[in-house]
Amino acid sequence: MALRLSKEILARNCVIKRCSLGFYLSSVIQRATLISNQDTELVVSGRSIYSSVSSISYEQHRNSSTQNFCTAVHPEKLCWEGSSRAAMLKRLEVALKEHQVNEVWESFIDFKRLHGFPEGFLIHKLITELCYSSDAYWLQKACDLVLVNLRERSDLLQSDMLTKLSLSLARSQMPKPAMMILRLMLEKRNLPPMNVLCLVVLHLVKTEIGTHLASNFLIQICDHFQSLRAKKSDHAKLLQPDTMIFNLVLDACVRFKLALKGQQIMELMSATGVAADAHSIVIIARIHELNGQREEIKNYKCYIDQVSAPFVQQYRQFYDSLLSLHFKFDDVVAASELILQMCDDRKSLPIQRDKKNSQRSYLVPIGSHNLESGLNMQIVPELLQKDSVLKLEGWLETAHDILDDMEAAETPMGYSTFMSLLTAYYKGKLVPEAKALLKQMRKAGLLVSLSDEMVASTCLSVVDTSACCTSASSSTRKSDQANALVQESRDEEETPSRVSDLVNALVQETRDEKEEISSRVYQFNSSINFFCKAKMIDDALKTYKRMQELKIYPTELTFTYMIKAYSSLGMFRNITFLWGDMKRNMENGNLVVSRDLYEYLLLDFLRGGYFERVMEVISYMKKHGMFADKWMYRSEFEKLHKNLYRNLKASEARTDAQRKRLEFVQAFRKYVGID
Repeated sequence: MALRLSKEILARNCVIKRCSLGFYLSSVIQRATLISNQDTELVVSGRSIYSSVSSISYEQHRNSSTQNFCTAVHPEKLCWEGSSRAAMLKRLEVALKEHQVNEVWESFIDFKRLHGFPEGFLIHKLITELCYSSDAYWLQKACDLVLVNLRERSDLLQSDMLTKLSLSLARSQMPKPAMMILRLMLEKRNLPPMNVLCLVVLHLVKTEIGTHLASNFLIQICDHFQSLRAKKSDHAKLLQPDTMIFNLVLDACVRFKLALKGQQIMELMSATGVAADAHSIVIIARIHELNGQREEIKNYKCYIDQVSAPFVQQYRQFYDSLLSLHFKFDDVVAASELILQMCDDRKSLPIQRDKKNSQRSYLVPIGSHNLESGLNMQIVPELLQKDSVLKLEGWLETAHDILDDMEAAETPMGYSTFMSLLTAYYKGKLVPEAKALLKQMRKAGLLVSLSDEMVASTCLSVVDTSACCTSASSSTRKSDQANALVQESRDEEETPSRVSDLVNALVQETRDEKEEISSRVYQFNSSINFFCKAKMIDDALKTYKRMQELKIYPTELTFTYMIKAYSSLGMFRNITFLWGDMKRNMENGNLVVSRDLYEYLLLDFLRGGYFERVMEVISYMKKHGMFADKWMYRSEFEKLHKNLYRNLKASEARTDAQRKRLEFVQAFRKYVGID
């Protein structure tokens, strides 16, 4: 009897050990699966949202997340107290309080597997804790957690928490998940305050992909705002973008040479009634320069000529852009007149006007004055946003924050990085900030033997040297050549004829630099642009054909004007003909198409229902390694063709044409992640 009882006890212990081991291995496998899932599909609000985990090694995170687990048989490790709800909640709360991110995540996963989501305030604390991490892996986890909660318990997600997450993601240069969060907030009409949103955009536009996303997001905001304004909704005011966010995006478009996108954003600025300040006007001039639009930039000149003395230096780049366009159009007379005017302006600066009139606004047409239904840009030439200091001090504050984060993570930055920031502080005359950083450097064992005065003197000498180098390197700019011309004529008291000769020499010198594109192309494009804006599409087409007859190759701008005109009239079939011409020119090496024009084509073909052309454009973008904003394409599809062929199978297609179209529709659905 005792022997049989002993066998039963041993057998029961064996069963317990196997069950415990099975549960234990199951836990490890679930954790490994969660961590190793590189492309998790999450269903949010009836749609599929894809989130890709950062490219950190799987083994590294598997080890860090399963370090408390082993495959040895220890039945006592799974005790009733450890698996109870109260004990697991306590473990999670303690980990959150002690800011132990790995322990926090493990505790959350254990609790979620057995009991579902914890209370809302703990979810809020968990996401907030992950937001404070500088590790892209944990920020991606926070983003994934938000998406899961949108499906299961969307009431848990608060606006301030989502704002904090989007800012953390943007600051860590994770533009795709950051934009995903912002777009979810926009769908709920619960955007952050515009000043906070500007801070997020400030980080996004540091990269080209971030600029693509930020510009498309600004377009979405404008569309929502215009829709609500048309309905006279009170909520429209909360969505109206301000001058600062336009300036950030437009400046990034210029920096990354996104001329077509910059043009679109600029026109939206006018359509939404946002006033352009002095900084905006200079950026707009650069965009017109990139697009070869001389008439447009000339519309601003009469107002810029009247600005008071403190703003003359601000508009130096404006005159540079106008002068460059005169050269592109091979207009020697206009270029000479502008240089002589700039000479005269230096001799007699405008008189300071009354402060009451200093911030007067004007309406400037975007395009020709002869257009009756064209857009008008409201400008305030002598206004600078007070938040413009963000361009200097905001970046420095961000840089200092990053240094603090690196130091807290026990991976401090090197001497050169500290000195760069310290020099920038002295250059910006931010003495208290410089002293605080210097104190921090000395704690790290840097500059211990030098006094504050010696450090300041060294940094300021670097600033002076840099300024001299910058001045020398920028002397090749046309306006600097003009300044040298003015100085030379002033010192030697040259006669007007001598000045004129020097101006002509300058024009001749720069003429050869502008031969990449014939001046006739700019003239033809200007005419086509006018006809397209005036809805005179037949005249635009005649001009386009005339270019072909004269063997003048159309540029990207030529096709852009035509495509936008056809699109505004709903003539999507005609765009397919232009697409054929574009492909032929590309094959012959006579045309290079930017990502923005491909995106225009893709969206227009979507609106027209030409899915074979849609997939063709996508293949070209893939071939050239161009970024695709799939969220935007998916949204456009769902707005226009949500139920198209949803339940139709290939075997049920009535004709070959329908079967072929179904094939391309399904290919697009798969590409953007629908169904």
